[in-house]
Amino acid sequence: MSSDVVIQVDSLWKKYRLGVLGTGTLRHDFNRWLHRLAGRPDPYAVVGGPTRPQDNKTTGQQTSSPVVSGPVVSGPSSSLRDDEMWALRDVSFEVKQGEILGIIGRNGAGKSTLLKILSRVTAPTSGEVRVKGRIASLLEVGTGFHPELTGRENIFLNGAILGMTKAEIKSKLDEIVEFAEIEKFLDTPVKRYSSGMYVRLAFAVAAHLEPEILIVDEVLAVGDAQFQKKCLGKMGEVAKGGRTVLFVSHNMSAVSTLCTRVLLLEHGCTIQEGSPPIVIGGYMQSGCMIHGEVRWESPAEAPGNHKVRIHAVRIVFGGVATAHVLIDKDFLIVMDYWNLSPGLHLHSSFHLLNGAGVEVLATSNLPSANIHRDSWVGKPFPVGMFRSTCTIPGNFLNDGKYSIRAALCSDFARVEILTDEIIDFEVHETGEMRREYVGYWLGVVRPKLAWQTQLVAAGNEERASGDPH
Repeated sequence: MSSDVVIQVDSLWKKYRLGVLGTGTLRHDFNRWLHRLAGRPDPYAVVGGPTRPQDNKTTGQQTSSPVVSGPVVSGPSSSLRDDEMWALRDVSFEVKQGEILGIIGRNGAGKSTLLKILSRVTAPTSGEVRVKGRIASLLEVGTGFHPELTGRENIFLNGAILGMTKAEIKSKLDEIVEFAEIEKFLDTPVKRYSSGMYVRLAFAVAAHLEPEILIVDEVLAVGDAQFQKKCLGKMGEVAKGGRTVLFVSHNMSAVSTLCTRVLLLEHGCTIQEGSPPIVIGGYMQSGCMIHGEVRWESPAEAPGNHKVRIHAVRIVFGGVATAHVLIDKDFLIVMDYWNLSPGLHLHSSFHLLNGAGVEVLATSNLPSANIHRDSWVGKPFPVGMFRSTCTIPGNFLNDGKYSIRAALCSDFARVEILTDEIIDFEVHETGEMRREYVGYWLGVVRPKLAWQTQLVAAGNEERASGDPH
């Protein structure tokens, strides 16, 4: 473990047992054990729960419980009983001091289990975790709080758990209370707090009592938008101060903005690790049924009429067809089409819609509607296949999902083809344009515009405040 590494995880495995661990009586537990020895079904199993493979006496065929699909792995004991599952399988990574590591994945991927092991809430089945420094964890609403104690008492209790002295906690008390916005309820038992108040106080304690490592699970989703923005900003300040943050969230915008590196988990295994845009893009692409390209191989099956037919429409980013683009990079909308009638004067058009179905813009290759005059516009088209390409600049669209309608017109006015939303794609955050502000950015578009501020008149404080004297 090198000097700048504060967390080192080596080949971490965690096994959980499923179902009821005990029946509640010694007699029933013994009866269950006898049935298991005899190879018979559990007499106290929940209906629909996992059972051992049994021979079907009626058909003579063997039946078994469903198997959850996932990466094939080997390990200390990769074979499981029917009432067991791997929550983590051979997970290894390092976190350096001052780094903000995002951990993403679908529900059940093993994210919370990993954080619980790092926080020493539970122990691994196999593997090793080395941690250098004091950890503050925010895993669930009210983690580490005693419901009968007041907010003030819980602040001192949590500080003591973290190893802080009473003097250190007192010096931070006002900051914690102000950040959590609970001054009025500071001496009220926390069992009377709402879930939002719980989270505000828990995060304020964890972030302000200066742990070397801050671990935050998805609990921030309980808070309102304004408080989420405060928390994200505070985590950024914590990291800038040289401390380390592990952040689990389903908010990909927050992860891409805040984190310096991202770890993707699936079925308890590490699938990908690297920079936020690359890992988040792969994660979104693996789970989204969106299509950045559509194609018809022959004119007979393609949309259109006896004059023109569409061959393909696609989004091109980085030289390849894709459904995922980055917010600060140019990408292309490309349409290939057959002209079947010689002498037509054709022009192309794209209509861009956001996820709510609002038409963001319509663009065309008509001479007056684009930057560079299209050399084919105004000329008769011979029979053949043509390609029209439109460039959408970076730092123009906001992050989110969009869809495309494609159109072909003849003689500048006659619509020959107008499709429905034929392809869709997603614009992903990179964080480059959101270093100062990490909250929700309003609007369909997010252009990078020129701004300038200057002093237009100097004066004393009275004039500046509006005092006429």
